Amino acid sequence: MIELSHIVKRFGDKLAVDDVSFAVGEGEIVGFLGPNGAGKTTTLSILTGYLSATSGTAKIGGVDILEHPAEAKRQIGFLPEYAPLYLDMTVEEYLGFVYELKGVKLPRAAHLCEIAAVARVEDVYRRVIKNLSKGYRQRVGIAAALVGNPKILVFDEPTVGLDPAQIVEIRNLIRTLGRDHTIILSTHILSEVQAVCDRIVVIDGGKILADKSTAEFVEITQAPTRLNLRIEGEQADVLRFLRSFNGVKSAEALARAEEGVYTYFVQTAEGKDIRRDLFFALAEHDFPVLGMEALGMSVEDIFLRLVGGDDNRKEVR
Repeated sequence: MIELSHIVKRFGDKLAVDDVSFAVGEGEIVGFLGPNGAGKTTTLSILTGYLSATSGTAKIGGVDILEHPAEAKRQIGFLPEYAPLYLDMTVEEYLGFVYELKGVKLPRAAHLCEIAAVARVEDVYRRVIKNLSKGYRQRVGIAAALVGNPKILVFDEPTVGLDPAQIVEIRNLIRTLGRDHTIILSTHILSEVQAVCDRIVVIDGGKILADKSTAEFVEITQAPTRLNLRIEGEQADVLRFLRSFNGVKSAEALARAEEGVYTYFVQTAEGKDIRRDLFFALAEHDFPVLGMEALGMSVEDIFLRLVGGDDNRKEVR
């Protein structure tokens, strides 16, 4: 459905998008994840025809957005970060305006009422937009993206500025829309992509750093790379043992849990599960393990590892 191939975008001397390539299949919900200024909005603006690329191609359903913009854009519904709403219009008037702007040929009244129901704005359909809450305004923006029944929906930071309850509502709406549409969801919020998306594409500095299924990211987060341990024994002796154990990168004493028992935080080598070997080795050295909790690597850890700086930044395949 969507294919970006070697997209480059320059603004004068600034390289905003640097050789970006990825594809999105029919029915996928893909999270486009990156920090502010990573190149997300520029990439989506090229994909949706709002900007032209310096080089490379963007195709929607096999149609080049630059060569055949009208045909390609008919397949896309786009919600920018700040929805371009006309605040003095009612919801009905605004959706009618979008209907005319897109040149939609579907039965007007029935189509707009159907969209209002899907976006859950039917109860404010005849209210003036400036009197609506931020959450309802976002829904109106989503409804506008749905006008014309496009196959592809592109949402740029759809929950920005919303309260927690409104965020949940918008996420649920996006999940519902994902049953019948291909969706790209651009965000810098990690929990957002985990909650909604099938796949995660990470971008920073205009480059794609990772492209994995959400399940693969979750699998990485569950790897036991960090351990919290409660161990009985002299603190200095236990720390010396932990720091010398094969597979331990670092070990720190946190606090005394009870008389003669201390809590320790242990960072392990990546891809190495040392829990069983460490348990038996501690027992053999008369250091009883009274508690062990595997913390794994959080999605935040993965994200920061990918985008945390030039020395740590690397591509994950």
